[in-house]
Amino acid sequence: MQLKQSSFTFSLTPILLVVPFFLWGTAMVAMKGVMPHTTPLFMAAIRLIPAGILVLLFALLPVAGGDPTAKRLQPQGWQAWAWILLFAAIDGTLFQGFLATGLVRTNAGLGSVTIDSQPLAVAILSAWLFKERIGAIGICGLVLGVLGISCVGLPVEWLSQISTSGASQFELSGLLERGEWLMILAALSMAVGTILVPFVTKYVDPVIATGWHMIIGGVPLAIGSLYWESNQWTAITGYDWISIAYSTVFGSAISYGLFFYFAAKGNLTSLSSLTFLTPVFALLFGSLFLGETLDLLQWCGVCLTLVSILFINQRDYIWSQLTGVPVTTETSLPVDAADLAPLETKISAYSAEE
Repeated sequence: MQLKQSSFTFSLTPILLVVPFFLWGTAMVAMKGVMPHTTPLFMAAIRLIPAGILVLLFALLPVAGGDPTAKRLQPQGWQAWAWILLFAAIDGTLFQGFLATGLVRTNAGLGSVTIDSQPLAVAILSAWLFKERIGAIGICGLVLGVLGISCVGLPVEWLSQISTSGASQFELSGLLERGEWLMILAALSMAVGTILVPFVTKYVDPVIATGWHMIIGGVPLAIGSLYWESNQWTAITGYDWISIAYSTVFGSAISYGLFFYFAAKGNLTSLSSLTFLTPVFALLFGSLFLGETLDLLQWCGVCLTLVSILFINQRDYIWSQLTGVPVTTETSLPVDAADLAPLETKISAYSAEE
């Protein structure tokens, strides 16, 4: 089975491709600033549900560049709602729940680096499901990514034990309570959610799917907050509400709408790999506004992770420079391609090959 990925182009494409990752990085900083005054499940729910409503309201507008009377494809039938529910559970409830809970226990920059390891998982899943080629350079990137995430997320005492007494002396107690590993679970949730996008958008417009999955995914978080948490908003200041509004409108509604629209149109591995920009923005703004710092080992992990994602994203170009083989366009993310392949054609091709 093979899903043929085609190039895609948009007006202002280079800028629009960067926008989601800038917004995610800065929203991470905004959320971290609010966390001391609220609770994680409440923060996750209030980031998702209003954003989903905004996205659905936006979807009522005429489709840009199309027939003014045209309507976006709404969910039709049980299959459409089943895919949306699965998408909402994984990329909404699990992803945002792990993210908000992990952010309580780590800083914004480090959390962003950890969570943006998800292109490593996307690359593996895309190679398995869609036959997207990883190649030797991509495999090197995956190895570097594992090493980088280990430096970022493993306790220093564990790494010390590796060099002295070996892995048999590890103690697993408390590992999953660390914020870095909750962020890794969030990254895996987002990776699976990204892989689901082409299947979801076979039945529903990507913007509509984004809005519904935010609302539905936020409901369990809101229920969990009401049941398990207390004093969710009593200590929130006016500045905190501005930060929450920024995270909701820009860090969720706009950024996720753009990202999943692009994901429905292009190569998943290459698009997802652009998330290496997110921790750059998060580290920069976290340092400026929150005074966050990383230790030397964590900085090494950050560098290895970013290099690994760069290897995966530019694997064809690097391979062509080493071997002289021309770059292929199927696995790259060019901005000057001529046309868009309809998503239905991609999914039909995948289904036929399967």
